[in-house]
Amino acid sequence: MGTVKRKLLLIAAVMLSILLMISHAPDEIYRSEYSLCIADTSNNCNKHNMQWHNKGKDDEYMLGFVEINDQGQMRDRAQMAAILDHYYTVAAQDSLLITVYVHGWQHNASPDDSNVASFSGYLQKLSLVEADLAKRQNRPPRKIAGVYVGWRGQSVEIPGLNLITFWERKSTALDVGYLGITELFLKLEEISNVRNSWSPPIKSRLIIMGHSFGGQAVYGATAQILASRFIDSREHKTVQDDAKGFGDLVVLLNPAFEALRYLPLHDLSNSRCSYFESQRPRLAILTSETDYATKLAFPAGRFMSTMFEAYGTIERTFCSGKHKRELVLDEGDADRTTVGHFDPLISHELTPVLVAESLSIEAYDNIDNVWGLQAPGATTTYGRTALKHLNRTEPRNPYLNIRVSPELIADHGDIWRDEIQEFIRLLVVLAAHDEALDEGGAVAGKGD
Repeated sequence: MGTVKRKLLLIAAVMLSILLMISHAPDEIYRSEYSLCIADTSNNCNKHNMQWHNKGKDDEYMLGFVEINDQGQMRDRAQMAAILDHYYTVAAQDSLLITVYVHGWQHNASPDDSNVASFSGYLQKLSLVEADLAKRQNRPPRKIAGVYVGWRGQSVEIPGLNLITFWERKSTALDVGYLGITELFLKLEEISNVRNSWSPPIKSRLIIMGHSFGGQAVYGATAQILASRFIDSREHKTVQDDAKGFGDLVVLLNPAFEALRYLPLHDLSNSRCSYFESQRPRLAILTSETDYATKLAFPAGRFMSTMFEAYGTIERTFCSGKHKRELVLDEGDADRTTVGHFDPLISHELTPVLVAESLSIEAYDNIDNVWGLQAPGATTTYGRTALKHLNRTEPRNPYLNIRVSPELIADHGDIWRDEIQEFIRLLVVLAAHDEALDEGGAVAGKGD
């Protein structure tokens, strides 16, 4: 009987291997035409990596595609160069609001991927907000420029069977973050700064977003730079300045990486006892309470891969108003739990406002004043969402780790509904706000 069972298991393993081989998602470049394409009803531009949608209208936006292979390398450096060259040319004439999106598990850069359509819709709505803000503020609008970073987040196409790729794709996402996208991010940041030293009517800005393993890739590419720029926040070494970030804002949605990897930034930001009212968020992590992929599957896999690791206890003391705040962590728990589900490091909670309307353009315009007046432990309403400060960090700490109600993000992939995207747009407008200067040219409110 034992021999029969072994044969059956062997046959099952062989059949599974064959099934996996024939169900592999395509390993190819989707956007192979590198010329600019003006999208309209007669031309969807699906093969083009550089697209211009609704040109000349209030909701116009540009969308570029950069694709990364399983080894974390550009599939074709000419593809990236085409986008950079185009955006550099536009940035020399107009201010830009550049948004990068790195997708996660089970997605790619194909024309029929749902994330491509959702990100396009996000850019279109952001363009409308920017156009309305520009009219209200009597200035030219920034041009909305998107970059969709595609990689093989989906390596197996058969539904159900593709669920076993979770850990294999996590490894690939690490390579995407460490090898593939840092260069792209730095060059886009350079483009966003092209005209900023020329005193343009409004500064260009760079926002970087990542979901799931795309959030892990973004964090891997930016964490050390975020730390470096935080430490270097004493501009000219004579005055304390606002903490700087990578670009203007990094947003991670249901990111799939360990809380232990976030701890250095948490420690760094909490070592500072206060922040100016002008401090803007530099890193926002949003995780659904009911994202079971990162809440349950992730720690189960990490338990197996870390069972022979040696762990200890982490003890920290931070300033908190007139008192000291003690933090004691189990190092093993922090290494097996994702950043958005590790309670000691969560700084805020985001919940829905049941009877509320969408944000008005006046609310977007006034967000910098509202944000600057945050109080410890307070709850602030932003249109259809309410953000509660848990009094575990100083108000206006530039790094936010937000627990999100399932009514706003229901599960791992549910990141595009209107309410949560409205909150993200609010953070983007806040990060993109130009600081008012006093008569001497210094940022108002800064001291020695």
